[in-house]
Amino acid sequence: MPETGEATTCPFDFSDGLEFDPSLAELMARETITRIRLPYGDAHAWLVTGFDGVRKVTTDHRFSRAEIMGRDYPRLTPEPIVSPESINVMDPPRSSRLRRLASQAFTPRHVDPMRTAVVRLVDTLLDEMVAAGPPADLVHHLSDRLPQHTICELLGIPRADRPRMQEYAHQMLSTGPDSRQAAATAKAELRGYFGGLVDERRRAPGDDLISALAAAKDGDDALDDQELAVMALTLMLSGHDTATCQISNISYLLLTRPELMERLRNRPETLSAVLDELLRFIPFRKGVGIPRVALEDVELGGVRIRTGDFVHVSYLTANRDPERFPDPDTIDPDRPGLPHMTFGWGGHRCIAAPLAIAELEVAIGRLVERFPGLRLAVPAEEVRWDTETIRRFPIELPVAW
Repeated sequence: MPETGEATTCPFDFSDGLEFDPSLAELMARETITRIRLPYGDAHAWLVTGFDGVRKVTTDHRFSRAEIMGRDYPRLTPEPIVSPESINVMDPPRSSRLRRLASQAFTPRHVDPMRTAVVRLVDTLLDEMVAAGPPADLVHHLSDRLPQHTICELLGIPRADRPRMQEYAHQMLSTGPDSRQAAATAKAELRGYFGGLVDERRRAPGDDLISALAAAKDGDDALDDQELAVMALTLMLSGHDTATCQISNISYLLLTRPELMERLRNRPETLSAVLDELLRFIPFRKGVGIPRVALEDVELGGVRIRTGDFVHVSYLTANRDPERFPDPDTIDPDRPGLPHMTFGWGGHRCIAAPLAIAELEVAIGRLVERFPGLRLAVPAEEVRWDTETIRRFPIELPVAW
């Protein structure tokens, strides 16, 4: 049984539109579990690519997220994105407790009124785009502004502070070798900022999400100030990250694959199914996220993972596993609705996924409905893509109608 092997250096810096990273495809084809080395961190790691293997690692308590803290773990960013208090680096039962409390803010009872507010906002933003006239940048008018406004509005972040929040989020996700100090500063500033917001909402609760989280209880259990501040920060980063990128990415695919756009126009009732398939298909980030540490020797996929080894999983490759999704590189809106891993899996699945899905359904649905002649205003090969962060998305998306 293999225990060691030469590590493959993986910069995971591929950013050619929404094409699948060929280095990830090669690792998938080679074997299920591979030894890799990333641009930052002092150790190599195992990479698990198959759907079943990723599901195993993300649900097996022998693999710990919490154990990465205090270690220079293998990663794509110079500065670690997460803080020790973040739910993203907690293990059960501590993480389960926080998820149970925080998820109270994302039940259908809370998300449905949020959807109503998102509809109003999307229509306002699209009205402004119409007023500006074609050609217009869809990223500027919709993708950037909708998620930023929605999550900031929900958290009760004053309008004047929102551009600063967006800049801090971008700095924390940067992969450049000279970005470490800026990322560390941004993380510290955000921690302090949300700590102050928590103090304010404890003294004077409102109808915002921070106040709702402050009031969330499970018996006598509740979030303390530090937990609440870090939870709010995590939600802000998620709100800026996932929905912003995916509105742009999905719009790009619809604009470059007319058969998909035509399907949504002729069969709007299939919107949810089409979006779910596009979310599976889109390589929404570069490479990998946060690793885990093996707490004991574990045999996985014919490989012995030793105690203390770092283990990365790839949600991107899991979403393209042919044993789970036949013909995975094809967009098939009629594909049977098997759960994918775009929002994570197991104990670290995104808590705010219901809100992100609501934003996507409203944004894409209203865009298709209101602009029957929507088209790219430049050739597809001229669309510029992000090359500075761990995300995959077009920086600008010029459209006409």
